[in-house]
Amino acid sequence: MVRFPEAEARLFKGKFVCKRCKSVIKASNMKVMAGKVKCRKCKGKALRIIRRK
Repeated sequence: MVRFPEAEARLFKGKFVCKRCKSVIKASNMKVMAGKVKCRKCKGKALRIIRRK
């Protein structure tokens, strides 16, 4: 499958996954790195980026 920048940005840019409950959160990279973003479901601050297959 061919990857192109528009699709990559749509699928992965600004999306993070909670490590505890696996819910997806949209936020900016800087806010996540600063610890200002927390999960809506479990209130955890441990987030990771979406894995690219």
